[in-house]
Amino acid sequence: EVHLEEAGGGLVQGGGSLTLSCAVSTYFDESVTCLGWFRQVPGEGREGIATINMDGSTTYADSVKGRFTISQRSDKKVLYLEMTHLTPGDTARYYCSADSRGVCSGGPNAVRARSFQYRGQGTQVTVSS
Repeated sequence: EVHLEEAGGGLVQGGGSLTLSCAVSTYFDESVTCLGWFRQVPGEGREGIATINMDGSTTYADSVKGRFTISQRSDKKVLYLEMTHLTPGDTARYYCSADSRGVCSGGPNAVRARSFQYRGQGTQVTVSS
């Protein structure tokens, strides 16, 4: 089992930056193989935006590539999402997610659609114009 807890959301002005973090806790010898972030706006579908495998390989959705960076602490217990050049279109609830069934593979479209075994409660990011 994997427990995830996000932090770092808030209100930021358009063009600004914000970094989210996610504490990753594993139980019963479960091993995480892939971590990711997705976001969701009420009434709309979920959008996967970034994934990272335990070897450090990353993939991004086209909507955030070049602006967002996913990373993890060296002990794999904290996941980060550094967001820059934010726009009102980035306003959403952001969720940390984890999987132990295999690595994340595929390109940007696969990132957008990927489902995960586990997710956190989410943290709200609001970007003002």
